[in-house]
Amino acid sequence: MGRHLRLWRMDFPPAIALLSEAVRATLGDSLAAIRLVPALTGTALLMLAALIARELGGGRGAQAIAALGVLASPLFLRSANLFQPVVLDQLAWTAALYALVRLCRDASRRWWILLGAALGFGLLAKLSVAFVGLAILLAMLVTSRRAWLRTPGPWLAAALALTIGSPSIVGQLRLDFPVFAQMADLRASQLGRVTPLDFLAGQLLWGPATLVGLAGLAALLLDRRLRAFRAVGWSCAWAMAILMVLHGKSYYAGPLYPALLSAGGVVLDRVRHPRWGRLLRWGTAGALVLFLAVVFPIGVPILPPAKMAHYARTIGAGAALRTNTGETDQLPQDYADMLGWEEQARAVAGVYRSLPSADTARAVLVAANYGEAGALDFFGPRYGLPGVVSPAGSYWFFGPGPRPGDVVVAIGADRKDLEGFFATVQEAGRVSSPWSVAEERNLTIYVARGPRRTLQEMWPSLAGRN
Repeated sequence: MGRHLRLWRMDFPPAIALLSEAVRATLGDSLAAIRLVPALTGTALLMLAALIARELGGGRGAQAIAALGVLASPLFLRSANLFQPVVLDQLAWTAALYALVRLCRDASRRWWILLGAALGFGLLAKLSVAFVGLAILLAMLVTSRRAWLRTPGPWLAAALALTIGSPSIVGQLRLDFPVFAQMADLRASQLGRVTPLDFLAGQLLWGPATLVGLAGLAALLLDRRLRAFRAVGWSCAWAMAILMVLHGKSYYAGPLYPALLSAGGVVLDRVRHPRWGRLLRWGTAGALVLFLAVVFPIGVPILPPAKMAHYARTIGAGAALRTNTGETDQLPQDYADMLGWEEQARAVAGVYRSLPSADTARAVLVAANYGEAGALDFFGPRYGLPGVVSPAGSYWFFGPGPRPGDVVVAIGADRKDLEGFFATVQEAGRVSSPWSVAEERNLTIYVARGPRRTLQEMWPSLAGRN
């Protein structure tokens, strides 16, 4: 995405593309470099949880439980290993809630600026930050903080958020809101089967941290000692309700948990019974540490595939093996999706080099989905491959390139689909990756010749194909 950067005309928020180019330019594209940004972001998330606990009046014990709750959640462990917008989204929501906590104590301009900056950064990372922005507004309306709306602060924050996030907004406007088509596809393929009960039950997957977070939510809404922070509790409650009504997956609520864990840590820290208070705090910490020890290989990919699959089955982590479409697979989908990509590039390179020299000079590489396209883009130069084109997702916006497609080397495509566009389609190779996600395990590489129309002519009709 960073190599095709069009800041004001992108179909997705551009922060991840900007960061990828910054990492590539400064650190290269090693595995350590790619994982640095999410690792630092995940660390910042943990630190913000401790800071929120402090601002809510919690001592070191509350701050430690908040930080440990974040660390012991496979949700945050996993996102801090993946160079994706998810961890940036989690940080943006948490920073916005931290700003709101500070505003509840001191409604000075700097905290409105921080709130606007957090929401604006969130817009650059993932459009779902709008949910927490809306939730904060609703929380103001149903609490005494509605008086804030008569001051310049909220409007300053909104203006700053829209200004910082304007590349995402302008991109949607210029491309006729592709987010709506993306959401429709997501609802049809994944979200349609998610019920509110699934959403609520899914919160239990995060282990004892969920109970600490729910205790924190109850305290923010009901505890008189946290009355000043009612707007924070209502923001989290409204965000949960919005996600539930929209059939969101359980992990969509993840960005709320650092703040809720902070409040839960404060609740535990304030239990002053000479015996039960200490037992409750140490028992909670012990449960979090024990859960962390059990789920660490699920949260961080430290095991090779066969051992990972065996371990997940042994501990009964069936939910971790469930794919986006509801099936149960061998590995957690995020980890399975890390495998097999260089093998694909190597196999395509073998087919490409086997072509007659006249065909090699005019051949176009076509990938059926953005994973395969990304694999060829990333690993292809090592094997002497030209750039790839793909009609899938954002790749469609990059266009078909200048070559008409007289000879096409295609991976992941359906033969019948290719035969609708080309006079001849020949199987030229296969590539297998037994631990990859199901659709990438056994792929055929085709060589197609004799296009019925040039790639440039057929490209508009390919929009929206995944």
